[in-house]
Amino acid sequence: MAISRYTLDNIINRGQQYGTAAATQIIRNGISNGAIRFETAVLRGGERLDTVAGEVYGDSTLWWIIAAASNIGWAAQVPAGILLRIPNPNDIAEIFE
Repeated sequence: MAISRYTLDNIINRGQQYGTAAATQIIRNGISNGAIRFETAVLRGGERLDTVAGEVYGDSTLWWIIAAASNIGWAAQVPAGILLRIPNPNDIAEIFE
């Protein structure tokens, strides 16, 4: 999955960049309207968003997708016990095509 919140990428709007705010809103809207399926998980002690993203997406730099979907701030480290919404990788890829 080649989605970045920083750089131009051909998968995102045919090479047009979505800024962080736009990508976040797309993800949140997709969660709200059912276009993006998601799993929920409770963040355990010692886990970070980047490690969860690495396990789910195979790319730890995509932690911001989980943060956006979960309505939490832009920090890879959040307190244990936070309920995460982890978007389905296929749905995320389709949204940004």
